[in-house]
Amino acid sequence: MADKAAAQVIAQYSTSFSLAVRTLPRPERTHIRNLYAMVRIADEIVDGTTTQANECPETALDLYEEQVLHAPAHRFHTDPVLHAWARTFRECRLNPDHVKAFFASMRADLTQTTFTQKELDTYIYGSAEVIGLMCLDIFMRGRDTPYRRELEEGARALGSAFQKVNFLRDLGEDSRALGRAYFDAPLDDALKSTLTSQITDELDRAHKSIPLLPPAARGGVAAAEALFRELNARIAATPAAELQTTRVSVPNHIKFALTAKALANARKQ
Repeated sequence: MADKAAAQVIAQYSTSFSLAVRTLPRPERTHIRNLYAMVRIADEIVDGTTTQANECPETALDLYEEQVLHAPAHRFHTDPVLHAWARTFRECRLNPDHVKAFFASMRADLTQTTFTQKELDTYIYGSAEVIGLMCLDIFMRGRDTPYRRELEEGARALGSAFQKVNFLRDLGEDSRALGRAYFDAPLDDALKSTLTSQITDELDRAHKSIPLLPPAARGGVAAAEALFRELNARIAATPAAELQTTRVSVPNHIKFALTAKALANARKQ
């Protein structure tokens, strides 16, 4: 029941990511969903749900971080998502420092509306790169590899690329609804071109590490990379001014085609 509850949480969000996760074998798929369910609840706390309920988001986030960090020490929780998360943390030997870095970035969303480049780099590390590292721990559960450094670099690059794509895709909503501006200058076509080029470079670095993953993980990671690469290409082709009012997306039939191609290519590796 706990794993199903976590799956229901993640199913409510990004269809691209959910599609990629569905291609993973059951153990990896379950643990990734358990991780992301916890992440999504933290996101909801800082994105206005607590404020709408007349609750203090800072207090709610502090409490949730404490619950998340202490959950693995107990083998039963009345909250099914925490129960699922705790099992994944224990079985995959996740790093609590990664969890703390994640919550530090979530806390920045409550206290900052603008970021310097250094602050943004720190934010992206905590909000995305450590998620990639925790996913890697899930994929490498019970396995040793001489390529750990290369895999960690790929995981961080993929997480960073995903986050930057999300920044650009959600630009208008973040600005209007949440009052956030992650870039230290207004987005114009020149800045957008720089960012989409950075994303492409990060996706390329991540792509090179995929063959180093266990076979069970390659297809899902390759599918996610392909879907976000397509989304980045569509953002690159959209004028910066339109991103303020238009949420760029990839049509479902193209998502399915890209996923099928990525899975086929991964099987050849």
